[in-house]
Amino acid sequence: MARRAFLVLVAVALLATGCFNSTNLEFIPFPEEKLSSRVIKTIGDSRTDNRILLLDIDGPITGVGEDRLFWHQDATTTAVAMKLRKAALDKRIKGVVVRINSPGGGVTASDIVYRELQKYKRVAGVPMVTMMMDVAASGGYYIACATDEIYAHSTTITGSIGVIIFSFGADGLFEKIGLESRVIKSGELKDMGNPFDEFTDSERAVFQNVVDKMYARFVNVVSQNRRNLDRERIVELADGRIYLGDEAKELGLIDNVGYMDDAFDAAMKRAGIQDAKVLVYTHSRQDELNMYSNQLAKAPDIGMKMPDASTLMDMTRPRILYMWSGY
Repeated sequence: MARRAFLVLVAVALLATGCFNSTNLEFIPFPEEKLSSRVIKTIGDSRTDNRILLLDIDGPITGVGEDRLFWHQDATTTAVAMKLRKAALDKRIKGVVVRINSPGGGVTASDIVYRELQKYKRVAGVPMVTMMMDVAASGGYYIACATDEIYAHSTTITGSIGVIIFSFGADGLFEKIGLESRVIKSGELKDMGNPFDEFTDSERAVFQNVVDKMYARFVNVVSQNRRNLDRERIVELADGRIYLGDEAKELGLIDNVGYMDDAFDAAMKRAGIQDAKVLVYTHSRQDELNMYSNQLAKAPDIGMKMPDASTLMDMTRPRILYMWSGY
């Protein structure tokens, strides 16, 4: 977040002083490839037809894709929905392990992924187990609540239950360089969140109301899925703080501390099977994949894309997030 704040300030200054125009460098994505199915691990009898799907949710949870140098990153919502729709056609899949390594992300994107997982679980009728990796906080934890059982490493950072709005104010910078924002609007709050105008108490009150409602929604999701905790206790735990895996287990926010193999075993036990092949859907061109491999091949992000006015406005607009800002 500190890097984003720095880039925003630099971009505002450059735009204001005319140091760049709206022309962006061209980026060429790799040719689109269909998802391929790869077996990465066999548990028990290698002749089995049973499958356990390993589904990755990695990085910030997004609802919009992003073009990078020679590579397009699908939105999290798109990637998850695409894989679950493919899985729904494969009756060999007896369970799903959702591997989460995410600090959270957009409120709506997090909720969409949560609903997609719930829908697949309901329609396919298979058990779903979460395996938290380095971090599964805020929106990452929200998503985990859709599954039947939550595992984490002792070193996993989770929790951060809550909502945050990030916004930037450039009105002071504009004043220093002799610029001013001129807005014609139909109502007092029509341009609320405008980074080039003063942030008023009225705006703060409206934003706080939004945060409070989104927070209540988050608490409801936890309450519906963590039946071992009453709502009052959840609110006590949901002050935004993070928890390590062992502490989260003691507090009842997760079910078990363990490793990937433990999550596979839990999914198989819930499915009532003893043998299975672990399956991933991937675009990766790697010859060999294992249960720790990321399922998306990424090209280097050189960071050469110059922001235009539209990109700048998107960077500075208020963002409502289920996200741990320390990531």
